[in-house]
Amino acid sequence: MKLLVVGGAGYVGSTSVEGLVEAGHEVVVYDNLTSGHRESVVEGARLEIGDVEDGARLTELLSDGVDAVLHCAARSLVGESMADPGLYYRVNVAGGVTLLEAMRSTGVNRLVYSSSAAVYGEPRRVPIAEADRTEPINPYGATKLAFEGAMRWFAAAHDFRAISLRYFNVAGATERNGEDHDPETHLMPTVLRVAAGEHTHVQIFGQDYSTPDGTCIRDFIHVRDLAEGHLLALEATGEGDPSLEVYNLGSAAGFSVREVVEAARRVTGRAVPARAIKRRLGDPPVLVASSRRARRELGWQPAHSTLERMLADAWAWREAHPHGYASSRGDGAESVQPERAAASAG
Repeated sequence: MKLLVVGGAGYVGSTSVEGLVEAGHEVVVYDNLTSGHRESVVEGARLEIGDVEDGARLTELLSDGVDAVLHCAARSLVGESMADPGLYYRVNVAGGVTLLEAMRSTGVNRLVYSSSAAVYGEPRRVPIAEADRTEPINPYGATKLAFEGAMRWFAAAHDFRAISLRYFNVAGATERNGEDHDPETHLMPTVLRVAAGEHTHVQIFGQDYSTPDGTCIRDFIHVRDLAEGHLLALEATGEGDPSLEVYNLGSAAGFSVREVVEAARRVTGRAVPARAIKRRLGDPPVLVASSRRARRELGWQPAHSTLERMLADAWAWREAHPHGYASSRGDGAESVQPERAAASAG
């Protein structure tokens, strides 16, 4: 297949592009490089720079024999979404609809969307199933859900075959690509920054939850396994009736914040000081998604999503790229001054 990967220079997108190229597909990466990295695009994929709001440019690219689209482009910081919801609706919803319109006008009707389990909000039960209530508690989750709604109606009106993949926390790395965010808000890379000496300690928000060790439990998935899910989903859009199908991808068990910190100590052989502070408002004790449907219908298996494997792969990438993708450029980025790292369940 010839595939257009929108947001293909980001953490999730670039790793998915790796897998798609390895599987023999022709891949065009479309990214504005706001949070993505030019260096993350593997040899064999073509990078085109542009915004998801640029319908004319998307139409031009889609007209060149594209069979299917993987949509990974989004603003994805919960705090930022609370401060600037308009930005999130412009990029995640309006930009997404621009992509759908460009697909409709060019006859491309196969789409896989990198969504989020943030659409569920605070669940009434765990593990969360795809049919459970969706009630986001922040603009980020709300915009993800809104775009899923747009996909559903486009599928009905324009014969789209679309799949939305919902997941919580992505971790790990390949040898080629890893996580390089600024600012960094995710638990595992934050903990590894402490192990690397870039921060003095990890702050754990709450240790009195109704969980085995008192800290929050969250679902994590290795970025390799997510990339495999994207590949399987793209293949699944090649047949069947027009529809939007939704699948959760996750570990189905979850790991506590304290388990992540302790595993990081074992994997890195470094001290990872941690200090417990009071809970944050809105942090549920457990957030874990059931991936039973994806395993059954897509044949997906999270082969790399053990806690140790995710941390070990992320640590190996950090060791090889101490300044992130700046290491690949050799531009001599300065080291970060030590400070504390606030880590929650993500």
